[in-house]
Amino acid sequence: MSLSAFVRNRDLRALRALLFIIAINSSGDGEDGWSTTLPIAVWARALDTTVAATPASAATAVSKVLTRLERRRLIHRDRRGRERKIRVALLREDGSGQPYTRPGKGNSDRYLQLSNAFWTDGWYAKLDLPATAMLLVALHEKPTFELTTEHMPVWYGWSADTAERGFTRLEELGLLRKNPRLKKAPLSPTGLTKINEYTLIGPLAPPAVIAEPVEKTKPTRRPRQLGRRKKNTR
Repeated sequence: MSLSAFVRNRDLRALRALLFIIAINSSGDGEDGWSTTLPIAVWARALDTTVAATPASAATAVSKVLTRLERRRLIHRDRRGRERKIRVALLREDGSGQPYTRPGKGNSDRYLQLSNAFWTDGWYAKLDLPATAMLLVALHEKPTFELTTEHMPVWYGWSADTAERGFTRLEELGLLRKNPRLKKAPLSPTGLTKINEYTLIGPLAPPAVIAEPVEKTKPTRRPRQLGRRKKNTR
């Protein structure tokens, strides 16, 4: 998916909704394939629109969120049965409007793994939009990675300030470790430049990081259309 649209529009609710819809349809082996059918009240609770809201306003909020995802061609929505339950079907995360296909295994798409703890332990509620976006970026990178936030507008489509705020929040919550170090820079007056290395830690880290020491981990796979970063730009 293209994170930049969610970040630029400050649409945390829609981003969370999409991540949730992907999570509950991740196996694709349900009765409706890559889709889920639920009553509107259940969607409202799942998408966290019931807080300090009447049932009617919570339902309206759900409709607005799903409409935004439809307009981005990330889901298809319709009504089912006498109860008029809402069926939400995943579409490809590149916004093409094509039917969803499983990433990897026979196609060129890559994916990231977002731990179930993001939902079950309530981390989604603790992470604001910058932190959620940078969590996904970190999952998209190698287990330990360098990232110059000044390059974020070109690589991912949002500001360095947003990236810094996201990293700071992840550090505050004990989900990210930052390790400053010096790196050779022939064009620098001193021949050196200071860079930061980042590693996701804790319950939202990739499985390899949790199971093994950091230096033995393998890179996670790239998600579809996460951002616009290109190789060899550093």
